[in-house]
Parts: sequence; C-alpha cells; structure tokens
Amino acid sequence: MTSMKVDPDGVVVEILDPKLFNYPWIYMVEPGSLYFTEEESKTLSKYFFNGGFMMVDDFWGDEGWDNFRYEIERVFPDLPLVELEVDHPIFHSVFDLDEKPQMPSIHSFLYSGETSERGAGPVHYWAIFDPKGRMMAIIGHNTDLGDGWEREGEDPTYFHRFSEKMAYPMAINIIYYAMTH
Repeated sequence: MTSMKVDPDGVVVEILDPKLFNYPWIYMVEPGSLYFTEEESKTLSKYFFNGGFMMVDDFWGDEGWDNFRYEIERVFPDLPLVELEVDHPIFHSVFDLDEKPQMPSIHSFLYSGETSERGAGPVHYWAIFDPKGRMMAIIGHNTDLGDGWEREGEDPTYFHRFSEKMAYPMAINIIYYAMTH
C-alpha cells in the first residue's frame, strides 16, 4: 500500500538491548500490566529524546489504562499525555480517516458484533510530544489495530470493515507521520 521499505518479519528487541537505538519506530502490544524498571524508564526516555517513536496498541479498560499511564508517566514525568482528536494530522497524513478507528479482536466482533471489547468503552488515541512538538509516542487505548493485520484472511466481513478501512490505513498514517514529522 506504500513505497516504504520495511522488514516483513520485524524484530523483537528488549528495552535494555543497545540495538533498540537502531530502530526509529517501535511497537508495544498489550501494555496494560507492564512494569518498567528504573533502568528501562531511563533507557526509553533516552531513546525517545534521541528521535525514537513508539506505537502502543491492544489494551482495554480502565485498569489497563491506569497501569499503563502510571508507567509511561515514569518515562515522561514532565510531559503530558494529550488526547488526539480526529482532526489531528495523524488521522489524515496518507489516508483521510473521518473517525478514530476502534478495532476489536475478530473473535469479539464475530461473537458480539461490537467494536469495543469486554464493554471497555470508546477508543482513545493519546500522544506524547517532546518540548519542540515532535510526537514521540501514540497510544491506542480500547483498540487493537494489530488484529486487523493478523486476522485479515479469516473472515471477509471483518477484513472489509476493519483491516481494509481501519487497521492498514491507521498504521500507515502513524508510520508515515512518525517518520516525516
């Protein structure tokens, strides 16, 4: 869908691995119960302030949000989390999205027909900006864009409604925005 050259296999890298700094874009999944050590918090802060970007995805509900927020605020104690509205350029950088994508798991959608899992509520996209206004992280809460990439071939309705119209466009917007701003 783009001309970006990416590794189709991806790379798993630990926060304290010095190779982390070789990757300008990282993706964190299911962070609702994460815990950063003091060294990990300092390393992530250094990574971000040296130009790194992180996309966070796939966690639902207040408990997961409260824990994640506590931990990410340890990395950025002086920077606020800013909720992004649909008029933010990240929702329009390549694909023009008229709503914030809320992507349920395929199983949740096929069972309930809902876009919110476990009654978690509406989707939120949060960002953290450095003092010069560069976005360092985007956090998708009450959504799972990754399921749209993983499950695209399992059900045509799910693919056309979520993968094609939400998961791919939003991910491309995020990556493009992060690499060009």
